[in-house]
Amino acid sequence: MEDRLQMENGLVPEKIVSVLLQESALRELIEKRQSASSKQTEQRVQPLPLNTPAAIVLSEPSPREQEVDGVPQGSELTEHRKGSLNLSVASEPTAQRTSEGECRDSHGKEPKAAGHRHMEGHHLHLSSCHECLELEHSTILSVKYASIENIPDLPHDYDCVEDSDEGTEEVECFAGQSKRVNVSGKPPNVLVYTGSCMERFDAIRCLLAECIDTDSYALYPLRPQQALSEPWLESTLLLVLAADEALTPQLQERFLAYLDKGGKVLGLSSTFSPAGLNLVVKEAQRNQICRLSFTKADSTELELSALASGRVYVREPADCVTGEVELWGELHGDAKDMVIVRVTHGACGGEAVLCQVRLETAPDSQHVQSSDGFEVLKMSNALRYEVLTEILTSLGLSCELSQMPPPSPVHVLSTCPELKGRFLKWLESQMDKEGMFRSPKTCLKLSSSAELQTDLPEGVLALLPDPPTELSSEQFNLQAYSHHLHTHTLGRTLLFAEVTPTTMDLLEGLMLQLPEEMGLIAVALRQTKGRGRGGNAWLSPLGCAMFTLHVQVPISSSLGQSIPFLQHLAALAVVEAVCTLPGYEKLDLRLKWPNDIYYSNLMKLGGVLVNSTVMGPTFHLLIGCGFNVSNSNPTICINDLVVQHNREHGSNLEPLNPTHLIARTVTHLEKLIADFQEKGPAAVLPLYYRRWVHSGTRVKLWSEDGPEAEVVGLDDHGFLQVKSEKEVVSVQPDGNSFDMLRNLIMTKHS
Repeated sequence: MEDRLQMENGLVPEKIVSVLLQESALRELIEKRQSASSKQTEQRVQPLPLNTPAAIVLSEPSPREQEVDGVPQGSELTEHRKGSLNLSVASEPTAQRTSEGECRDSHGKEPKAAGHRHMEGHHLHLSSCHECLELEHSTILSVKYASIENIPDLPHDYDCVEDSDEGTEEVECFAGQSKRVNVSGKPPNVLVYTGSCMERFDAIRCLLAECIDTDSYALYPLRPQQALSEPWLESTLLLVLAADEALTPQLQERFLAYLDKGGKVLGLSSTFSPAGLNLVVKEAQRNQICRLSFTKADSTELELSALASGRVYVREPADCVTGEVELWGELHGDAKDMVIVRVTHGACGGEAVLCQVRLETAPDSQHVQSSDGFEVLKMSNALRYEVLTEILTSLGLSCELSQMPPPSPVHVLSTCPELKGRFLKWLESQMDKEGMFRSPKTCLKLSSSAELQTDLPEGVLALLPDPPTELSSEQFNLQAYSHHLHTHTLGRTLLFAEVTPTTMDLLEGLMLQLPEEMGLIAVALRQTKGRGRGGNAWLSPLGCAMFTLHVQVPISSSLGQSIPFLQHLAALAVVEAVCTLPGYEKLDLRLKWPNDIYYSNLMKLGGVLVNSTVMGPTFHLLIGCGFNVSNSNPTICINDLVVQHNREHGSNLEPLNPTHLIARTVTHLEKLIADFQEKGPAAVLPLYYRRWVHSGTRVKLWSEDGPEAEVVGLDDHGFLQVKSEKEVVSVQPDGNSFDMLRNLIMTKHS
């Protein structure tokens, strides 16, 4: 059937598994089937042809809509515990056919068509036979969700299934399954019901993909007709109900049947309501921002802002309750409305966590009408993900991230071919006899494109002289980078890696011997061991602009005498790179002392780290920088601000990309350094103060009970100046931190 099996989305059969049945075992199956038929039981076992495929394993064991014409009435899929299937592949023996090419009954009589024979008294069907085509369609429908782990038991093991009450109970219940063993390696299914709205499904799928380990689970839509008619109950690890419209009684009953079998349900603003709960409409609350109190499993209380759905839960009287009802989240206010509850249902351990605050709704959703609402919800966005993760974990899903991808090769790129040649020639002169460049933190081996990273010893990175061939322009584009880079030196030679431990480590071993004119920069799409000031870990997902830039500064120069200023210049360069673009001037990007990039004075979206080494008369500096460009969750990114600006001003500003902004940042930084070297701090401080968040801020020094002071500005060395009642004090950036929420300057402990 491989040639003729057609499925949605280009899916193709992955395996056809043959099961050889001994003749005695086959007779036993026939006898049991006849016995079962006489008792009119629901479980039916039909005779299978010898040496024919007994199951088809599909590449995606998920519910998909598929229209099958001419399905015989006798074909059905019987559900069993542990995901096993009984395939009912034939109706009662049909009457003899007389037309050429059609097959007779199963009593061993020869058919008229040559080559279309019945072996051992059973059908051997061909594609030219109408009855066979019907049978094939029936079989395809029956095994559409089959996978290796749910192939029926072989006949000699079939004694474990008996027509007894105990056996029936086992068949109907699959409680306690949190993550079923899947010997085929295919992840278990998480089905998402959003009614007929596929746009909403896409949003929910993206949300879940940010919370759970997507290598362990497969996310699929469950459409209304599928929910009512197709056999998904036993193949589903978690059912997510997130439809806006009210559920029909038939759907409500179907989803309750899933719970009865021990299923797990997550309700997101759904009208699904098991026994023990009633839904009460509070229209005045609909899509209003409210304060939510959520209790975690360890009894920790989380307080966050969220959108209300306009419905709340009310417990039914005790005599109507069949399971447990636990309050997990309630709204602030006198009514203390129940909006997140956990309920149990049925004897098999069915469990549901139901929410009537819109945990599925992002702060930039159309439900959020004002900029104030956007800001309030964005500040609670990380907590929203924490609540979702807590709920998903309680329902048996793993929310731990899968292992980081291994390091990828490092590519040598340049905006100037001649400069790239000089860099490679210099690098070869630094290699040892094995073709390695060794430093305390990195070992690079100059390799050909044919040598894979996986072929090298652990800790050794392949250094390739050619650009990557399979990289999309949205991730990194050398042509776009070159177009937006306008520097004399900085950033013109690149080391690019899709995945690397840190860009800082790539350059640390190179910088002391590197000729100044190289202007070396290391750029990565992802860092697995990124770090920030004071040893802080830096989370660096896709969509974050990340680079480390090598800069040399003479100690005797203006900047060399005020080297702490460099981190301020680098942070200022990021803000200028965005806010000097035509149309983007009003994006509220700010600077927070000493090295952070902020949205307004509310949320951090980037930072700068500078490491310095002195060799002779020169500072060798590595400026590490990372800022969120298109990675919206769990905090905030620059493109969030672009979307919000377009909504408020009716503009159509295009989203920005990391390649563009890295090039512009390096360009602005080179200019800021040149201005500082020529005119000193006065050349950059007016612009810096225009972008920072601290002017006139009153702070406490060292502790909540410390002396009060007012922020004045930066001194000539780049230290923060604060004025107390008695004197002006300079605060060094190293070892101190500015707590924006408490207006507190305190000692930073690494």
